Amino acid sequence: MLIIDAHLDLSWNALQGNRDLLRSAYTIRTQEVGTPGKGRAQGTVAFPDMRQGRLAVSVVTLFARCTGRPAPHSDYASPIQSYGVAQGQLAYYRALEHEGHIRIIADRATLDSHIADWEAWEETESDDTPPLGFVISMEGADSILKPDQLEEWVGGGLRLLGLTHYGPGRYAGGTGTELGLTELGPPLLAEMERLGVTLDLTHCSDQAFWEALEHYEGLVLASHNNCRALVPHQRQFSDAQLRAIFERDGVIGAAFDAWMMQLGWVSGQSTNEGVTLNTVVDHMDHVCQLAGNSRHAGIGTDLDGGYGREQSPCDLDTIADLQKLAGLLADRGYNDEDIGAIMHGNWLRLLRQAWTD
Repeated sequence: MLIIDAHLDLSWNALQGNRDLLRSAYTIRTQEVGTPGKGRAQGTVAFPDMRQGRLAVSVVTLFARCTGRPAPHSDYASPIQSYGVAQGQLAYYRALEHEGHIRIIADRATLDSHIADWEAWEETESDDTPPLGFVISMEGADSILKPDQLEEWVGGGLRLLGLTHYGPGRYAGGTGTELGLTELGPPLLAEMERLGVTLDLTHCSDQAFWEALEHYEGLVLASHNNCRALVPHQRQFSDAQLRAIFERDGVIGAAFDAWMMQLGWVSGQSTNEGVTLNTVVDHMDHVCQLAGNSRHAGIGTDLDGGYGREQSPCDLDTIADLQKLAGLLADRGYNDEDIGAIMHGNWLRLLRQAWTD
């Protein structure tokens, strides 16, 4: 079954993490043995593994914060530095496309053609796999120097945008804060709506979440977000927030970071032994039960988002194991149509709606 994953930090891993994603996850692990740093020699994501797992489309990020909260290789001292790093990450995706490894998807026609290529390949199972499809998003808007510069980013291929990340972002308060939109937030949301950029609410503080919905009337999503009802933490969304996304016909991508699925996770002490792919399905199922249908649940792994196997579901070796989700959903009573919607169909519908014009 084809899969769409709504959140992968591929350029950040390749450039700031110095990983050659054209090699398999196993090769990268071997190369990183003895390398210091969280998640080293534990990676799960690389292009060969994505092809093996039938990830036809992935939402891939540009990620360079400027929050004043030091974080190696992700938070920069000035917006101009953040802008430069994110532009380099965009250039990485363009170089991959130039060499034929991936296809950047930025409109409805390209999306439909790309999916048709993958469906045709599935029928033949030939060795000539189509290129991976990438939709470009930005995780945290700090790299956008000012709201009227958004059009430049859209011209470069940006199609989805999250306002913030951890801490006090330039446009909105993020995870771990009780800050709403900054004075830059409403003008950026107005530009997003004018240019047809879809709003990713992930990482918004509660205040920023509700304020963003007041200022933005377009289609919304939560690319990699779990359920506060199951793991009570501000990083997850409450049932009221999930319902607000349903009302906009949005989709919530279940995230695979173990700390978002295990109550009381302590960084550096807790282990992932009690977190499995079935734990991920718990969050998907909660979304479906709350909505009364399977229309709003999807996959948004965030695999290798600053961690590796040690902080992923313990029964996941590489991203290719996402195929196991279909059987786990079937075990919960989901039919083939529901499973297809969760694995790829809901994200496909959202992108087509976003790009109707």
